[in-house]
Amino acid sequence: MKSWFGIGSEEIQLPADSLAMKGMDEFDVGNYRAALKYFDEILNTYPFSPQAMLAELKAADCHYFMGNYAEALVLYKKFEERYPTNEAIPYVLYQIAMCSYQQIDRIDRDTSGATKSIRDFTRLIKAYPDSPYTDEAKARIQAATEFLVNHEYLVVEFYLRTNKYLEAKTRLNYLINTYPDASITPQAKALLARLEAGDKMGFNLSSWFSGLAKLPDWHIFSADKDK
Repeated sequence: MKSWFGIGSEEIQLPADSLAMKGMDEFDVGNYRAALKYFDEILNTYPFSPQAMLAELKAADCHYFMGNYAEALVLYKKFEERYPTNEAIPYVLYQIAMCSYQQIDRIDRDTSGATKSIRDFTRLIKAYPDSPYTDEAKARIQAATEFLVNHEYLVVEFYLRTNKYLEAKTRLNYLINTYPDASITPQAKALLARLEAGDKMGFNLSSWFSGLAKLPDWHIFSADKDK
């Protein structure tokens, strides 16, 4: 985004406050790509201006809302390092966790997004237990944890389909002991009991592992779910 406008033989550069206002105007209506150009212009041309801190944070937000989670994560972390006492830090910590949360994929793929988001949401809750983001962070932790539990349960299915019954029982015991309150745990206990009794499951196997592919809706675990 060029901030230079020709007037005769002269060129006038927009000041930092004008760039910030234009950037926020675009941001507020969801034009994140256009907004990002204004914020980047501030950072490149006026890095020590009062508007630079806003530009850093909103540039991170632009990347986040465009789905550029890796880029957003880098910028949020830089903001935290530069302004550790800023009032926006609870929000920044929440967004750091959300960058991983948004990358949670199917349970048969990489689960690092769930693991990292749980870690970062927990860091937010410990550092700012009374922040406006605490309740939602707790709910998203539960959703991500359920996702990890379902992944463990899916591994059990793999072992059963490959006739590795000892490994399946070991994994079920791990799941039950590690996640005793998970939604799938009662089913895992029932399956383990069947296996311990010598049942090879056979054609009934698929019915034990349906509906596990997606990340659960975090609203299910929200304190406000019934409101």
